[in-house]
Amino acid sequence: MNRAAPWWLRAATLVAGLLFLVVPLPSPIDAMRPHLLALALVYWSLEAPGRGGLATAWAAGLLADVVGGTLLGEQALRMAVLVFLVQRFRAQLRFFPLWQQSAAVGLLLINDLVLMLLIRAIAGAGWPTPGVVLAPLAGLLAWPWGFLLLDALRLRHRERVGGR
Repeated sequence: MNRAAPWWLRAATLVAGLLFLVVPLPSPIDAMRPHLLALALVYWSLEAPGRGGLATAWAAGLLADVVGGTLLGEQALRMAVLVFLVQRFRAQLRFFPLWQQSAAVGLLLINDLVLMLLIRAIAGAGWPTPGVVLAPLAGLLAWPWGFLLLDALRLRHRERVGGR
């Protein structure tokens, strides 16, 4: 029986995360847009480890750089660091209750924000709007819903494959 998530579900979540980077939002909300690509990478790193995690994170980050128009390699580095940290602490994160997992994901997103600010400071790129400090909070609030949705889709596929 195939217990892994289908490749198309993983790809669809990453594409949705990439597309959410460029979806136009009202300006007050735009700055605190949750980083859905990062949340998808965290989910797949927790639920399907060893499936090209760092390479996938790097490639998705490069695509996010191209799609979002940021410094080439900025998001690639950030996503690779994020996935590395998730893989490093996977044993603990997987068994946290959902509210603690959300808090941990929030801390990972704060780490991502600090890394983004460091990269931009070193590169001499422009500073983001002050509202970006709320983006980790938005990601923290979005995590339980995204986790439950992706888990339900993954488990539904597993039941369908296992029922044959």
